[in-house]
Amino acid sequence: HSSNPVTADDPLEAWLAWQEQLHPRPIELGLERVAAVWARLESPPCAAPIITVGGTNGKGSCVAYLEAIYGAAGYRTASYTSPHLLRYTERIRLAGTEVSETALCAAFARVDQARAATSLTYFEFGTLAAVDLFVRADPDVILLEVGLGGRLDAVNLWSADVAIITNIGHDHQAWLGNDLETIGREKAGIMRPGRPVILGQRQPPLSLRTHADQLGAPVLQLGQEFDYQVMGNEWMLTAPHGTQQLALPTLRGGFQLDNAAAVWCAIGCLQSRLPVTTAALNQGLTSASLPGRFQHLPGAPSWIIDVAHNQESALALAENLRTLKISGQRHAVCAILNDKDPAAIVKPLLALIDHWHLGTLDSPRAYPAAALANDLQALGVAPERIQVQAEVAAALDHVSVLAQPADQIVVTGSFLTVAAALRTRSAEFGI
Repeated sequence: HSSNPVTADDPLEAWLAWQEQLHPRPIELGLERVAAVWARLESPPCAAPIITVGGTNGKGSCVAYLEAIYGAAGYRTASYTSPHLLRYTERIRLAGTEVSETALCAAFARVDQARAATSLTYFEFGTLAAVDLFVRADPDVILLEVGLGGRLDAVNLWSADVAIITNIGHDHQAWLGNDLETIGREKAGIMRPGRPVILGQRQPPLSLRTHADQLGAPVLQLGQEFDYQVMGNEWMLTAPHGTQQLALPTLRGGFQLDNAAAVWCAIGCLQSRLPVTTAALNQGLTSASLPGRFQHLPGAPSWIIDVAHNQESALALAENLRTLKISGQRHAVCAILNDKDPAAIVKPLLALIDHWHLGTLDSPRAYPAAALANDLQALGVAPERIQVQAEVAAALDHVSVLAQPADQIVVTGSFLTVAAALRTRSAEFGI
């Protein structure tokens, strides 16, 4: 333990760099180590209800809706999400505001003190620090996004009063299994006996419902126990706790309605503890924002920034792009990580993209741009429509010179690709 050279007074970068090399494996699922350190942390008991959000896509959107709605209702929220785009502190928010680096480093020092000889991964360290900060701040509601899977994810150390499972798709197969039923069983691990679970997918794997029934967790599934109907710029939601007509959410895309409906249902389950008015629901639904999720930056050319990094999110991006009519051409800046399925990400976009600009991400897990170029050609894209650059920043520079005012530039493939665009183009975007 004394080998830690970092102290509470050191900058956040130093802590993160040290955490990255602390544990022999970057991801190691299991709750024993986290539980041991949490017991020694002696954080105050948690009085606030906890909503835990799992699933493949849409977790960040659900937390954004919950934070905006409960904030509009006058409650103090605590939100934990991952990964971040530009700053680590984006992951840990109190009342919608990122925690300060000073407060976070102090929490890291407390976790390090409590850990003694126990090794923790980067994600486990951050999760323990976040929840320690939350319980000390005594919020009204705690919103936790699962990092990976569910059953063995560090977030699952704390029992959810309501669990939301957005949808189940193919991602992280190396850890969670290859078929959707197996992945579903892992995600189902956040359920608790007697506490409601919201399934935000019309046809989820059967393993979710089976697991809930075995546990005795009441299930509310989209298309069964709750549903919605769109009428113009409003929608009607129906669930066992009642029916409500609300404003449509601002986050775009059909699947965002599924996410927002699941959130509405979860809020209904906690209505007796945390009452929320129709006005607060409308305000939250129409003010929620989430950087990098189909973020449309108008201009000439216009930019679309979307973190789609698996088949389901790429299909959703394609569906959203089809609704935007442009007179010029569409350029994609795309870079992905090597543990993803390249063909599954680019295939839904092939008919919508005229030119591909590829770069290799600055990460040990980067998938080489040249390999992605080969994948695109194998899928029938003509070589002259593909430009390969050494890195993403160069691809972004190249496309911003090349694109005409009537064109559109779509940046996608990974959180890191989007982060590169936000970092290098923040002045242009006015972010």
